[in-house]
Amino acid sequence: MKLEPNKIFKNILIFLFIIFIALYISQSTGYYEYEQYKKVALTNEQIKQFEEDVKNGKNVNVKDYVGETKKEYGNKVSNMGLTISENIEKYVKKFINGAFDAIGKAVKEK
Repeated sequence: MKLEPNKIFKNILIFLFIIFIALYISQSTGYYEYEQYKKVALTNEQIKQFEEDVKNGKNVNVKDYVGETKKEYGNKVSNMGLTISENIEKYVKKFINGAFDAIGKAVKEK
């Protein structure tokens, strides 16, 4: 079965368009800005806590207030989802690299 360059190119364009739409929607809904806001809010809370502890005369260490505190929400289901998504990422990378290689070969043949 011979790969048709037009069909490959069309499928790649459709795939890239879908990715573009997904990124555009996430940007337009303010997902990135919300994530940045959460970081700033956390920092403001840490500053308030630091000032309150200094006011109360507690022995303060700056390291206790600096840095992002991450909560671990992992469980069996989320870990399995992470593994699945990493495997999907691996195969999508292979597909994209193979598609671009095929396009490169098709362009060189013409």
